[in-house]
Amino acid sequence: MGAGDFDLTMNELRAVVRFAADCAQELLPEFESVAPNDPRPRDAIDAARRFVDGAPRSNLQRTAAFASHRAAKDVSDEAAQLASLACGDAAAAAYLHPIAKASQVGHILRAAACAARVSELRTGTPDGNKLHDLADRATPPLPEILRRYPVAPSGSSRVAQLMSALDSTIRDRN
Repeated sequence: MGAGDFDLTMNELRAVVRFAADCAQELLPEFESVAPNDPRPRDAIDAARRFVDGAPRSNLQRTAAFASHRAAKDVSDEAAQLASLACGDAAAAAYLHPIAKASQVGHILRAAACAARVSELRTGTPDGNKLHDLADRATPPLPEILRRYPVAPSGSSRVAQLMSALDSTIRDRN
């Protein structure tokens, strides 16, 4: 391991994937209402759940993640795009790397940030309650895992800003 790197067990990875999949799962109707015959986001959730349930990481999670991310490009509705991205992120979370780079935080929190953004789109306003509800889902060991990484940068996109807000909320309260 290089400087700043750490251990990450399979059980910890499964906790990260479970959190991401739980956040993404609630968004599936957003995608399926726009593209009811496109199974790629649901396939990504299924691939994530297989890993959570004890299957080894495999190419299934990678290919399902990429396919779900491509599905986001095939719809024009922002909520449907975010839903598909979140589902892909849930499958991709199985490949979180134990390297101390802020970019890795996206594997942990981007699906939740997408869920927060979809909530904003539904209501037309920022929804602090949704952000706190999502942070409440980050039960142990997720906060401890998150603290091994540098803080999420606050980028220019709304999803990046929400991811940064989730990151600080989870780190501060748990």
